[in-house]
Amino acid sequence: MKQTQKGMTLLGFLIVLAVVGFFAYVAMRLFPMYSEYYSVRAALKGLSQEADIGSQDPARIQDLFFRRLYISYSENVKKEHVKLKRVGNAWQMDVRYEVRRPLVGNLDVVGRFEASRLLGGNGRDAE
Repeated sequence: MKQTQKGMTLLGFLIVLAVVGFFAYVAMRLFPMYSEYYSVRAALKGLSQEADIGSQDPARIQDLFFRRLYISYSENVKKEHVKLKRVGNAWQMDVRYEVRRPLVGNLDVVGRFEASRLLGGNGRDAE
């Protein structure tokens, strides 16, 4: 009886390893961007739960927001990315920023992130 070999060749294994390695590399480049975005959302949620945040001065609200981001080592969100506007007796905080990271050679990964929250009202995400 003739037996045949089964399994993956060394070349096939190397190709699979290269593809998996590339996707792992891309994931490692993207993870910090999304981690920072979730820190921004957590900071907004925490601010919306502060007592009397709706009656605070906009400069004080921004200071509290950036203190929360400082704890999570956020480095891409700057003051010019944060906008506050009055909505009734509450504040609407909009955070819009862009992160650009080099990927391979002259290719970059660009992430555009937006988060909004009503501060001082019912604290729900703004639509």
